[in-house]
Amino acid sequence: MADYDLVVLGAGPGGYVAAIRAGQLGMKTALVEREAVGGVCLNWGCIPSKALLKNAEVLTLVRRAGEFGIGFDNLRYDFGAAVDRSRGVVKRLTAGVRGLLSKNGVEQIAGTGAVTSPNAVEVDSRRTLTTDNIVIATGARERELPTVPVDGQRIITSREALELRTLPPRVVIVGGGAIGAEFAFLYRAYGAEVTIVELLPRLIPQEDEDLGRSLEMSFKRQGIQAVTGARVTGVSIEDGRVRVSVSKDGGGSVVECDRVLVAVGIQGNVEGIGLDRVGVETRDGFISTDGNMETSVPGIYAVGDVTGKMPLAHVASAQGVMAAESIAGLDPPALDYALMPRAIYCEPQVAALGLTEAQAREAGHSVKTGRFPLAASGKALAVDESDGMVKLVIDSEIGEILGAHMIGPGVSELLGELALVKTLEGTTTELGWLVHPHPTISETLKEAALAAEGQAIHI
Repeated sequence: MADYDLVVLGAGPGGYVAAIRAGQLGMKTALVEREAVGGVCLNWGCIPSKALLKNAEVLTLVRRAGEFGIGFDNLRYDFGAAVDRSRGVVKRLTAGVRGLLSKNGVEQIAGTGAVTSPNAVEVDSRRTLTTDNIVIATGARERELPTVPVDGQRIITSREALELRTLPPRVVIVGGGAIGAEFAFLYRAYGAEVTIVELLPRLIPQEDEDLGRSLEMSFKRQGIQAVTGARVTGVSIEDGRVRVSVSKDGGGSVVECDRVLVAVGIQGNVEGIGLDRVGVETRDGFISTDGNMETSVPGIYAVGDVTGKMPLAHVASAQGVMAAESIAGLDPPALDYALMPRAIYCEPQVAALGLTEAQAREAGHSVKTGRFPLAASGKALAVDESDGMVKLVIDSEIGEILGAHMIGPGVSELLGELALVKTLEGTTTELGWLVHPHPTISETLKEAALAAEGQAIHI
């Protein structure tokens, strides 16, 4: 008999959730982690970055105190103290995860695991775990560019950035996606000069065009420079300063800075874990899986960023539950990636779900849109954060909500309602009928749904 029903490699949001769910279902489970429980998300990603972003929000509001009739002298702020607070949040959450694993009977094994057969995992060449099933949740790491070699000192990734205790006075961020946008807001809030260089024509290029344009305008007002449609062709370090060579529209320029943050995507951690040995298929550096998260080898599953499906912590957790329940012989509902919410926690926040307007048209839908500007929201005006909008992408024939795209204060909190509406196959009719509390930002969803039908009250 095998030692375990399930062995999980990697204790990030996909791995630890899979292990906990397996424990709840009565499986004897081991979780192998080489570095830290919680993975990148809890230790060097989602959680510490959001803690730092909260500091940035507070500092931004304090700087605007005069707009609210509040004055003071000698404002002081300490970036190092903000980092300390973020590490305290990390420590509390990771301790909580370790407690949950213990509570559910999961054996936690420190070390580097590698698959040696469909039913065995070797840990640091010192111990072999036999098992009926394996879940690979080894995550991903930051992708590097040949023209911008990371040295961990002057040229860094988000992992090093989250541990910097001294704010760099001038920063160039290579990549205008979610990570780039969040760090741009953070650094600018603390007074740094920030330049974003993005290869594609707009910021957050994976999101709806209107969101990218709106965010770029907001960043410009904050003093963040965005150079879009541009390529970094090289970097050099002279006298402790970094010179970044940028090519745009056939011309070239050089931007001087103190740090370069590379934020251009991820690559799966597929090396050194025995995939070739057992024949697990990969594609473009990520593990291929079916709808139940099973790989090409029966009994071996993969979840989270290592699959490349949708590199978000909550998606990894959903995949972890899917894998554990499938192994247990249950019939969990299929994961609908169109229902997976996406959020960027800069200021203003960006939140989205489903298809962009361009994607909906490319998919052959007859499309109409419903929009509501936050400038017409009583709550947004009351809190003096009226930059932004809500945009719904609608199937014009049946009123189905194909996508939702929002930019503004706290809009990430609206994604749950929209996901529920889509899950229940609601349309603009139901969303337009629903009574929302006044005054709230959530009212903008109702108004955008009504606007799609030409019935909006407040615009």
